[in-house]
Amino acid sequence: MKAMLAIRCLAAAASFLFGATAHGAELRGHGGPVRSIAIAPDGQTAITGSFDAKAIIWSLETGEAQQVLLFHESQVNAVAALPQGRYATAGADGRIAIWEAGRSTPVSVLHGHDGPVVALAVAPDGSTLASASWDASVRLWPLSGAPSRILKGHHGNVNAVTFLSDGTLASAGYDAAIILWPPGHDAAPMRISMPGPLNALVTVPGDRLLAAGADGTLRQIDRRGAIVAEVRVSTGPLIALAATADKRYIAASAIREGIVLLDSRTLKPVNTLGGAGVATVWALAFARGERTLLTGGADTIISEWDVETGRRLGTSAAIQADLMSEYAGNPDAEIFRACIACHTLGPEDGNRAGPTLHGIFGRKIAALADYPYSPAFRRMDIVWTPETVSKLFELGPSIYTPGTKMPNQTINDPEDRAALIRFLQSETRRD
Repeated sequence: MKAMLAIRCLAAAASFLFGATAHGAELRGHGGPVRSIAIAPDGQTAITGSFDAKAIIWSLETGEAQQVLLFHESQVNAVAALPQGRYATAGADGRIAIWEAGRSTPVSVLHGHDGPVVALAVAPDGSTLASASWDASVRLWPLSGAPSRILKGHHGNVNAVTFLSDGTLASAGYDAAIILWPPGHDAAPMRISMPGPLNALVTVPGDRLLAAGADGTLRQIDRRGAIVAEVRVSTGPLIALAATADKRYIAASAIREGIVLLDSRTLKPVNTLGGAGVATVWALAFARGERTLLTGGADTIISEWDVETGRRLGTSAAIQADLMSEYAGNPDAEIFRACIACHTLGPEDGNRAGPTLHGIFGRKIAALADYPYSPAFRRMDIVWTPETVSKLFELGPSIYTPGTKMPNQTINDPEDRAALIRFLQSETRRD
């Protein structure tokens, strides 16, 4: 139906469910380009950040969008998974927020950068978070709450940070330099001049670095600062890198040229995911025991690729059918298909990424005590009626409910909006 093209979800964030036995998925919930992806240490959870100023926590076991994190004033450039089930988000507003799962507000906010924060990295022992900013500085933030350490040496935007195994931090930027910062306060940093500006860094075995160049070349650097290998990957700038945990593969993305999978030892291309003309990919992360690669970019979708075959994986049709099976024969239910992963309808089902819709009509906005609504929602004076729900999707959430966690989306066809209202009236009424 027309609405399936115009609406992604009636939720705070949306996805189609995919379980442990599914064949992969596309996660659809962001309302703008996806800028960053990180996988939690347990491998079961991912966090993503977007130009829509939101971060979303996803279950990789069920595919469910578990929580939407709304704090930053503009785009979320970087995310990180921290020890003890916590997360970090960093934005163009220069702030870094530390989150605990289930809480609607950060447990702490790290202030100090004077420009956008564009990259985060967690130390090997989990004690420290590193940040790179376009204010030409790098900062080290002890997660114990101790004061941060400011590292200055770059002469322009700092675009990337990564840790070596001994805690040495590597940073890279637009000034065509990599700087190695030893963990001790007294040790002098090592500045390594490179042929051109750098956009991303990743660590590979032997404490070697791979640097993504704006000239489309991937270069390998050893601890002495020597370039030991290089390969031209694309004609345009390389913008993102990721490495498998066993460091067997490297994934590199370039503007409008898809993703190249390389052997980390030889730097020889192994496979190409996508191709010329594909939407720009800004974020990469290996998942599912390194068997798949998650990618996010300009098309707002988080896609999953099979590492061995290079095939883009699709949503499990069986699981989608199972979710909607009880509504078989109801044509209005099709409008709700993309929303069921985030909203429940029955009185006993509880909340998902978005609040339950049971009893929505006649309910005041932000009225459920057990759901972490955004502060903007809590300040509004709206009662959900067929007219107000229809208006929400006629105008779009960012206009009708500014400051919402929801992606900006509309249902343009009045008939499709009416079908959605009929379905909700039928399935969410109180007994």
